[in-house]
Amino acid sequence: MSPARHDRQSVVTCALRLLDDVGLPDLSMRRLATELDVQASALYWHFANKQELLAAVADRILSAVPDPDPTLALAPTARAIRDALLAYRDGAEVVMSTYALRLGARRAQAALAASVGDAGGDPAAFADAAFEFILGHTMLLQQRMHAQSIGAVDADAADPTARSAEVFDAGLRAFASLSATRRPVEVPESGRPAAALP
Repeated sequence: MSPARHDRQSVVTCALRLLDDVGLPDLSMRRLATELDVQASALYWHFANKQELLAAVADRILSAVPDPDPTLALAPTARAIRDALLAYRDGAEVVMSTYALRLGARRAQAALAASVGDAGGDPAAFADAAFEFILGHTMLLQQRMHAQSIGAVDADAADPTARSAEVFDAGLRAFASLSATRRPVEVPESGRPAAALP
């Protein structure tokens, strides 16, 4: 019996299943090929290398993020991104690795930029900063969850994620305050700036 044929989408689906089963460190092209019952070389018909595969996996993870919508506030957009990352084991690390190389779609940043509009000054830079906060926060959560799952955490050790919801919300409030529309600082003839107005 010949092995089943696969397309890009079925390879990504299998990669996501393996990611949940074994985690990113053990998600190799060889292991994925074995799971798909094909030679490893067959995967390179669909993806030039592992990083390109991971970019497609990251895109699938972020596909749950809402379309860019200027009527959607920053907090629900950010929470949707965090929830999409948490839906898969090592989801934040996969997305971080592709984001660092600027591979894959920028769906999350586009959604964040739409949520702040012109109020962020430079929406693209603001979106990247907010996205990096979300990635870092979620990676911390997932690292802690993994450590707990393998018994690598001392029961008496302080848990840095114990107040994760409050910390996440505090970060979002800080970003929201930065994006709030403010009148520019005026510089009178004296050369000393007047107080900024809310």
